[in-house]
Amino acid sequence: MNLTQRNHWIFDLDGTLTVAMHDFDAIRAALGLPPNRPVLESIASLPEEQAAILRNRLNEIELDLARRASPQMGATELLVGLRKRGAKLGILTRNTRRNAHETLHACGLLDFFEPDCVLGRESAPPKPNPDGIHKLLDYWETHPGDTVMVGDYHFDLEAGRRAGTTTVWLDIEGHGQWLDQADLRVQSLQELMALAIV
Repeated sequence: MNLTQRNHWIFDLDGTLTVAMHDFDAIRAALGLPPNRPVLESIASLPEEQAAILRNRLNEIELDLARRASPQMGATELLVGLRKRGAKLGILTRNTRRNAHETLHACGLLDFFEPDCVLGRESAPPKPNPDGIHKLLDYWETHPGDTVMVGDYHFDLEAGRRAGTTTVWLDIEGHGQWLDQADLRVQSLQELMALAIV
């Protein structure tokens, strides 16, 4: 596949454009949630009054992490290169939009993204649901065949696959367990840049 011909790029945030900071086991423990189950889905299964309390606490935890975020090596250079060749850029995160903006600001990446192109869990059902990708495609008035979804987790890849986009798995630690959901596997953003920029 020729990534240099793809003009619409959607990125996950934590662990993809930023250095991974979320210790989900610690977050589950702090919220009193069961282990080995996604945080958002666990909260959604609770009675609304209890869920609202935990959502607020989760927002506080994630906001603290957002303000301490740092960019993944090669993130700035990749985004500069994509913008120079005219690509449209978006963010799709399971975090909130506010925390996504805080994260991008802390990493010096905020100016690469239009505000309407940063989608969080209140913008659309969280990944692996593909609705957030569809929202960005509609906003850009483009189609899945011209779009790349880049992420470090199988929720990112599954959302991209369900939406019909090209899926790129950033597998920094070399796990290799989600190859069946990825059209392409890279181990760094520099490797991705070499494939995406003319």
